[in-house]
Amino acid sequence: MGLTTFAVLSDGKVVESPRFLRRAERTLRKAQQTLSRKEKGSRNRAKARLRVAKAHARVADSRRNFAHQQSTAIIRDSQAVFVEDLAVSGLARTRLAKSVHDAGWSMFTRMLEEKAARYGRTFVKIDRWFPSSQTCSACRVVDGPKPLSIREWTCAACGAVPDRDLNAAKNILAAGRAERRNACGGTVSPAA
Repeated sequence: MGLTTFAVLSDGKVVESPRFLRRAERTLRKAQQTLSRKEKGSRNRAKARLRVAKAHARVADSRRNFAHQQSTAIIRDSQAVFVEDLAVSGLARTRLAKSVHDAGWSMFTRMLEEKAARYGRTFVKIDRWFPSSQTCSACRVVDGPKPLSIREWTCAACGAVPDRDLNAAKNILAAGRAERRNACGGTVSPAA
């Protein structure tokens, strides 16, 4: 998924990441700068420390609230939910670390899984090595890896021009349905 894309629903609706940390960066920077200028052990430093902690808590609470609202809406509207198991710890070691942590993907998928179990819905995690953004959703030909900067590409086999995120969502949906039908654990083609 792209840096601004939080989730892609089966009806093609894209949920954008609200970027809570990015919006609060200026406030956090000012509060931390004020804290660093206070004398250690003083009451004013203690007050400044509280201000910094409250600003961070506001960001965390906003992110958690958004994840709760989105996960509840998705679980209520769907009988089955399929998500890609992203290597968040690996993504967090790249230059995209701030955006990855700001999206809160791990927390969101955990909430989806818990709520799916509570409401009796099906929840399936697709393997992180599944080439969801490399496979054409129209003809199922694997076109190979592409950098994140490429948002649309032309399939060499069928000539379709899929959007990267919607194409990956269609492939994840197909793979999840195939996994759900496969009770014995054998390999099943995503097109099945």
